[in-house]
Amino acid sequence: MSVVTGALGSLGPKLLQLLHGEYKLQKGVRKQVESLSRELDSIYPFLHKVSDVPWDRLDEQVKLWAREVREASYDMEDVLDTFLVRVDGGKNNSDSSSLKLAMTKLGELFSKAKARRDIAAKIMDITKRLEEVANNRQKYKLDEIMCKPLAATSTMDPRLKAMYKEVTQLIGVDKSSDELLSMLNQSQQDHDASDKKMKMVSVVGVGGLGKTTLAKAVYDKLKSQYDCGAFVSIGRDHDLVKVFKNILFHLDSENHKDIHNTERGVELLIHQLREFLKKKRYFIVIDDVWEVRTWEAIELALVENNHGSKVITTTRNVDVAKASGEVYKLKQLSYDDSMKLFYTRLSRADRKFLDNHPDDISEKILKKCAGIPLAIITMASLLAGKPECEWSMVYNSIGFHTTDNREAEDTMTILSFSYYDLPPHLRTCLLYLSTYPEDYFIEKESLIWKWIAEGFIDGKQGTRLFELGERYFNDLINRSLILLVESTWNGRVEGCRVHDMVLDLMRKLSSEENFITILGYNVEGAPALSNVRRLAHQNRISEHVNSEAMVTGMQKVRSYTAFKCFIDSRDQFLRFKLLRVLDIVDCSFEKGYHLEHLGDLLHLRYLKIRFYGSSPELPIQLGNLKLLQTLDVEGTLPASIVHLTELLRLCADEKVPDGIGKLVSLEELRILYGCSDKPKRFFKELASLRELRVLAFATYDGADESMQGDFVESLSNLQKIQHIDVYGSAWHADTAMWEAAGFVLPRPLHYLGWKLIRFSKLPSCINPTRLPNLAHLKLFVITMDEQDLKLLARLPALCYLYLTTESTVTASNINSSDRSFFQKLRQFVTNAMVLFEQANEEDTSVSLHMWNGEDAMPFASRKNNDSRKVVPSDVMPNLEMLDFDVPLRALKDNYSDYCGNIGLEYLPSLRELRGCIVCEDVPVAERDAALAALRDACNVHPNHPTFRMHRS
Repeated sequence: MSVVTGALGSLGPKLLQLLHGEYKLQKGVRKQVESLSRELDSIYPFLHKVSDVPWDRLDEQVKLWAREVREASYDMEDVLDTFLVRVDGGKNNSDSSSLKLAMTKLGELFSKAKARRDIAAKIMDITKRLEEVANNRQKYKLDEIMCKPLAATSTMDPRLKAMYKEVTQLIGVDKSSDELLSMLNQSQQDHDASDKKMKMVSVVGVGGLGKTTLAKAVYDKLKSQYDCGAFVSIGRDHDLVKVFKNILFHLDSENHKDIHNTERGVELLIHQLREFLKKKRYFIVIDDVWEVRTWEAIELALVENNHGSKVITTTRNVDVAKASGEVYKLKQLSYDDSMKLFYTRLSRADRKFLDNHPDDISEKILKKCAGIPLAIITMASLLAGKPECEWSMVYNSIGFHTTDNREAEDTMTILSFSYYDLPPHLRTCLLYLSTYPEDYFIEKESLIWKWIAEGFIDGKQGTRLFELGERYFNDLINRSLILLVESTWNGRVEGCRVHDMVLDLMRKLSSEENFITILGYNVEGAPALSNVRRLAHQNRISEHVNSEAMVTGMQKVRSYTAFKCFIDSRDQFLRFKLLRVLDIVDCSFEKGYHLEHLGDLLHLRYLKIRFYGSSPELPIQLGNLKLLQTLDVEGTLPASIVHLTELLRLCADEKVPDGIGKLVSLEELRILYGCSDKPKRFFKELASLRELRVLAFATYDGADESMQGDFVESLSNLQKIQHIDVYGSAWHADTAMWEAAGFVLPRPLHYLGWKLIRFSKLPSCINPTRLPNLAHLKLFVITMDEQDLKLLARLPALCYLYLTTESTVTASNINSSDRSFFQKLRQFVTNAMVLFEQANEEDTSVSLHMWNGEDAMPFASRKNNDSRKVVPSDVMPNLEMLDFDVPLRALKDNYSDYCGNIGLEYLPSLRELRGCIVCEDVPVAERDAALAALRDACNVHPNHPTFRMHRS
């Protein structure tokens, strides 16, 4: 399913299901279904071609036809799904009375017979509608006029402005320029060195961030130092022949002045470029690269001649950046630079307004722009010439797409390049984000499961739908279209946010294509009620869906989402009978509100209800929702959920009922407050859930030996598990039982949260050779030794470690030959005191000490040394955050002063120091002195790590 093709792609399999399933269609209906299937086979390839063309380039007649097909496809799918649901049945019969059972079966026979008559009539209507659509395609010769004719005069690419700005006009570019220059020169500090290899750096960031501007500023600053140089922009729709000709022309315009008039292929041009560059020291900027394969072709022409040449690329795609050199991620402007740019562009005078304290509306404007220079310039151009008293009105009433302002048009054009470069399936997934409010945190897992429920992810043999969805999500991140949100405490990807400018563009496109209707947003441009397919409701009382007339007129709604709304007894959304997605988030319900009609929404694939205040009771009728894939709810789960055999994801606050083992399709199970009233049975039933990818649950009474045995046995069956998290109250692990069971963790595991299972020693299932993907580990091991610590250090993918131990451990003599000591670890959290030290200047090996604060200190007293420098080390070379406890006496030096010299110089990537100084019954002045000593240690580190330590 996509924005352009609608549900057309899913209709073929459903028609085949009708033909080959046991639905007893009349002979005439079967022929109509076969004819309909053939017609769809004819239309779909052409519509797929249409979806590959940027929407703004399509002929208007083609657009109208595509919209007609799309709407027809949704109607067809609704008809087919309704028939299938009616015939296959949906409701559970909980009454065991034989008479009532017989009456029910008789009623079902009549219902199915009526359904067959209805489908016959509706398929006839569909066939006529599709024939009309096909005739229109022939009538208007759409195959011949797919794209608009090119304009007689070409429009200037708005990105060209960045190439010709004077450096004096730029704000905030100095720091970025210095950082980029440093990266370009870092391998050639010694100008007499014989090894002067070519240096390649790629600048990556979202559209409008100033990548071209930065690259041009650095190019202008350095180009005089090289024999030749070229600055060439490629763009999304490039011609490699033209690209290579442009590079040659810019490198030597005198000798290549006629290059554009010559007939030469790519291979010949690459050879010509290599010959030209062979003995030269050159500086080339390739601006706006969109694809890895484009860069790979260009790279063939770049000669490594040991003359210290430089190459810069700019791109919006992280994959392209990684392929084309060392990556420089361009940051947004700081608040001060954003304010300066805003008022400079507004007034055209550097100092005017700058000394004024910014008011609330200026703050809102800069928040919306989020440090994106193009957005700031655009907003300034919209407000130029207007008195400040009108700014609020302009801000509230104008989106980036609702004005004739040229700057705003340029902004939307630049952003739209990224959108139209996406393949159709990613355009659809990105457009779906227009459902969410501004600056909203979008949880990754929920978003992907909604994509699945909407049918946006086409399954591939051997690949789970969620894994495909993760690839889609990561692709949008890598293309700089959504902003990654990581957990602040463990670095895991939690979700994303959408930049306000991108959201404006998505809402505009969504509205134009009747993809999503947002109540309260651009209501004037909303489609007719009868054609609304997806409805979003944000931040208000749910008054828009209270009326009988509105509900009656919106019978085609297949997705309803409400954010931060008040839902009262008049609300009618439960009467949208075709709903596939129902997402109620952060809403409050009127007291006494009932949800029993949920069981009538037989098409539901995704149901999420998360609320404030009093919670409505979840009805037993939930068991009727046989197509449900995701159930994410608060409140007590009814026993009937064990009949939801299609369920893939279950997230609940309360305990699950008995029979959870029947949900054999489950891939994700999360239970916040206690796993079950009968935890032993719960542990046994887990063994049946062999498709589980995620398991997270709490126990609040621990787990005895028998329960642990059941848990270990069940885990042994879960060979597809990737995420295990156990929380709540502590367990005392029966280590002998775990070892006797010969338990082995599955290879796909990448997250293991066992910080509340207290192991007496490191369990043998933590094995680096068998856990190549384990990236996050939380562990409680009472007794550890050096061998255990070095074993953990060899986990090849480990990037986050939460380790609690009661032991004092030293990993000694770690040297440069040992390249397996926490090589990828980015965050380390422990209850132990951590200290790094080098035995002497001659010995380059380093020791890591972890002290429990009670045993004898495993390291000698140290003295302050403010001149110490970061020493390249193979001990945690990528560690960015260290969180640990420090006993006060560990900081005392030989002179009874406090010393923060704990070996931070051996952590070259350190960005943050967290933790607690344990100093009970110690005068405040001494506590402050100890904190100051550690703060000083951070200050002398070249990264100046953020200091977040506190006193106990």
